[in-house]
Amino acid sequence: MDGFIRFTNQTQGRDRLFRATQYTCMLLRYLLEPKAGKEKVVMKLKKLESSVSTGRKWFRLGNVLHAVQATQQSVRATDLVPRLCLTLANVNRVIYFICDTILWVRSVGLASGINKEKWRLWAARHYYYSLLLSLARDLYEISLQMEQAAHDRAKREKSLSQEPLGYSVADEETEWLQSFLLLLFRSLKKHPPLLLDTVKNFCDILNPLDQLGIYKSNPGIIGLGGLVSSIAGIITVANPQMKLKMH
Repeated sequence: MDGFIRFTNQTQGRDRLFRATQYTCMLLRYLLEPKAGKEKVVMKLKKLESSVSTGRKWFRLGNVLHAVQATQQSVRATDLVPRLCLTLANVNRVIYFICDTILWVRSVGLASGINKEKWRLWAARHYYYSLLLSLARDLYEISLQMEQAAHDRAKREKSLSQEPLGYSVADEETEWLQSFLLLLFRSLKKHPPLLLDTVKNFCDILNPLDQLGIYKSNPGIIGLGGLVSSIAGIITVANPQMKLKMH
């Protein structure tokens, strides 16, 4: 209970819970809409989704400062690739949150002359760039872990003095694919923060891909992706050790 109280006392924790609720409503609405007699339930889910989405906008108002702070921290990363990817990703997050704040100002009626569609498109574009760069960083980290796993495996095989067997070309291709998948599995299994971050970014990118028309999806897939991403976010907020660290 104490852990849950600490979690909900954090702005990020409350936002993750609201986000999970929002995308759960989206997913359930998509599943129930084709069924007869579920109109009232679908309408309630739609209203709840809208209310939760509006509530989340309040939590995001201070995220511009958080993104600026994250940019300053990422500049100090020692490895060039993560430093470049994370810095550019955070810069795009700053622009995204600025666009998001402007959309919030328009939604509450403080400025009616704002072009909603234009700012929404800009927000989606910079959110997409941020996630794309974050995924590039994840892939780089995965490649490093796989390289290390391959090196450790080669050392073990050498110590056991195992001689490679003769394979046909087809066998070699199958063996290569199996080895690649095994290395990938072992690398992610040994580094849960990297797995969580990769899953989260991959699921999150489905939404801007749909908004920008790059890859059209449906509310069911977006809702499922958002829910999985929210659960990954909840885990990292509840257990900071599961957050992918910079190096």
